[in-house]
Amino acid sequence: MISLERPLILASASPRRQYLLKEIGLSFVVAPPHIDESFPAEMAVESVPVYLAQKKAAALLPKIKNEIVISADTVVILHNRILNKPADKPEAIRMLSDLSGHTHTVITGVCLLDKNKSECFDDRTEVTFKHLTIEEIEFYVEKYQPYDKAGAYGAQDWIGMVALEKIVGSYFTVMGLPIHKVYERLKSF
Repeated sequence: MISLERPLILASASPRRQYLLKEIGLSFVVAPPHIDESFPAEMAVESVPVYLAQKKAAALLPKIKNEIVISADTVVILHNRILNKPADKPEAIRMLSDLSGHTHTVITGVCLLDKNKSECFDDRTEVTFKHLTIEEIEFYVEKYQPYDKAGAYGAQDWIGMVALEKIVGSYFTVMGLPIHKVYERLKSF
């Protein structure tokens, strides 16, 4: 159990990240930064999650005193291409159709920051989807509306229960926060 003497700020509106932090016994304030989530076009796709996590944490730096900020960003990578949050139903269906029957990489970047230092890291998980029918994909998109999720899916949703054939790495990284690494880093931060 972590016993932190300093307040925590979660720089994310993600209910999944909030859930994971609460489950390890942490109290925190939610303060999602409103930033431009663009990144340099020449940046390696594997570097994007940490870059965006740093950007989110840095946006809160002027507002903090003694707090520790936790920020994160998750990307889904298929064939060296980032699948961001889908803009609409057709894009979500396209993304899930692309993921169907394939293995992709999920990388979550995390940044811990206070007034004096920052520590950023990532965690990677390989996820294999079974082949999905178009009816299954359309059902999922219609019922769960995964427009706030990278790659148009949540591992904790229906699609994760029926379509994830294999995960090599942390399930929690796929959910959006490698909580095992956050726990360890916070103990020494």
